Amino acid sequence: MHPFTLLFVVAIAAGLATQLWLLRRQARAARAGRERVPAPFAAAVSASEHARAADYTVAQARLAMAEHAAGAALLVLLTLGGGIAAIDAAASRAGLAGMPRELATVASVMFLLALAGLPFDAWRTFRIESRFGFNRTTPALFAADVLKGFVIGAVLLLPLVALLLWLMRRTGGAWWLWAFGAWAAFTLLLGWAWPRVIAPMFNAFRELEPGPMREGVESLARRCGFEPKGVLVMDGSRRSSHGNAYFTGFGRTKRIVLFDTLLTSLVVPEVEAVLAHELGHFRLRHVALRLAWTLAASFTGFAFLAWIAGEGWFQPALGVGAGGPHTLILLFTLAVPVFLFPLRPLTAWLSRRHEFAADRFAACHSSAAALADALVKLHRDNAVTLTPDRVYTAFYASHPPAVARIAKLVPERLR
Repeated sequence: MHPFTLLFVVAIAAGLATQLWLLRRQARAARAGRERVPAPFAAAVSASEHARAADYTVAQARLAMAEHAAGAALLVLLTLGGGIAAIDAAASRAGLAGMPRELATVASVMFLLALAGLPFDAWRTFRIESRFGFNRTTPALFAADVLKGFVIGAVLLLPLVALLLWLMRRTGGAWWLWAFGAWAAFTLLLGWAWPRVIAPMFNAFRELEPGPMREGVESLARRCGFEPKGVLVMDGSRRSSHGNAYFTGFGRTKRIVLFDTLLTSLVVPEVEAVLAHELGHFRLRHVALRLAWTLAASFTGFAFLAWIAGEGWFQPALGVGAGGPHTLILLFTLAVPVFLFPLRPLTAWLSRRHEFAADRFAACHSSAAALADALVKLHRDNAVTLTPDRVYTAFYASHPPAVARIAKLVPERLR
């Protein structure tokens, strides 16, 4: 056995064991706190709502355990189990050669990976979300979303893969610089296209109606130095009763998006506070920083891929004996997340720092008390546990726990 093969197996096993351990901790913490609402939330969250959030957390954790285990098994089958090699050989036996064969192999692996996730998505939507009263997705809508996802993925990714393969063959030793340039351009293009083209394929968007809500939002945006090209309401209720808000796009495509479900659960000052938080991410350059991190990581990844391409051991060590550039890309894409998993706590920590900073921005430009009230309502309405496990939170959570955020916004409430 090649040393890298052993390292890959150990990394998969260690990662899966860590994921399952963390999920068990999270479920245990939710169950342990199920019967008692934390004091800061006792006036706004009933005992039944708190117990429901705990049960929802446990149900999600159990499904995630099964999903992680299945994902690890599929990863082993595709790599060391010879799955990618078998798919590539089948494309060759079908009479394909050159670029058509390579794209067929890549498309088949992508499709298989997406297909493997469908049972978990369906169970999450029609069992867990339905059981807790969140789901509004019909089977027909679910199927339409899946089909659209497959088509959009193929339309976007296959031409990109074809370009990368062409660059690997035609641009010499500096191919990875050209490939990174193509990837960076694709990333920026996707950021432009998502709010304008892709998102409207899944949801309907309308301008926020004139009235106190719109006046408050527009006044807030001006105070924050933000000139959005639209304050839009998305029909999130078509699929789920979960509520949210987000900022999307850059340049002339900047948009504020509110879920219609959010508008029914929050009052005007609370909506303004939530939007001030989202605008904080923009004004504090969190969006630009995350894009820069993504591009820097991609640059490093392409440089590492170029080094791997010159090493004869990489593909055989992962189950593909005589592969080409297309199998190299597939194996690299599947293997990298396994080894980057230990960095998850760092990225989560950085994300939580950004959330605290956006909260401070919101407190300066709106009402800190209103944001705290909105956080309580969002946790209650979305059945987010108020007693998360601290280790799970440190490892995974992109947002700080509600208690920690409220302690910084209105500390007197926790005294």
